[in-house]
Amino acid sequence: MWKPSVLLAAALAIPTQALHFFMDGAVQKCFFEELPKDTLVVGHYHIEVWDDATKSYLTKPDVGVFVTVEETFDNNHRIVAQRGANSGRFTFSAADSGQHRICVTPQNVQSSGGGWLGGAGVHGTVKFTLDMAIGETSKIESTDKDKVETLVQKVIDLNARLADVRREQVFQREREAEFRDQSEHTNSRVVRWTLIQLAILGVTCAWQLSHLRAFFIKQKLT
Repeated sequence: MWKPSVLLAAALAIPTQALHFFMDGAVQKCFFEELPKDTLVVGHYHIEVWDDATKSYLTKPDVGVFVTVEETFDNNHRIVAQRGANSGRFTFSAADSGQHRICVTPQNVQSSGGGWLGGAGVHGTVKFTLDMAIGETSKIESTDKDKVETLVQKVIDLNARLADVRREQVFQREREAEFRDQSEHTNSRVVRWTLIQLAILGVTCAWQLSHLRAFFIKQKLT
């Protein structure tokens, strides 16, 4: 049964303040948020169940939550369907501007195997604590900031490695250009020396032929 909570929606107008509300067992609780396009929403929640023995609310590992987010303006298109433990978070970004319905339902978790039994095993009053940050990254907890900072640091490291690879490529191209210039210079020197040798050989042959011709004439052989 869908039950919008006006009080919860009003309280969420101040995203910096955590709030809690009470639920009767596995009853689904819904509220609405009018969100602009591309708005980031991060919700942190915690579930406690009333314990008659201690007369207080306790965290029980066998009670979790099922979170859904639907776009009411788009024929109730569901964009989030997430099962979580008794403490966790959900995150989504509004794809289009409009009203979004956010619903939470306590569910029972199997003690072995980690499966979900639905709401049949949830009894008693459930205290649901919720802290939401809507459209402001500054409201995200420090753990989330640490994750973002870790990702940023990884990107910086990857950029530094990419810069090293580029410098190495430039260095290799410079060495190849230097080797190519040296090889061309060496080849030109070899060609020049070969031409000089051919010229010397040609001059030597011409001198020898001229000398032999003069010798034959002197000896009256020709």
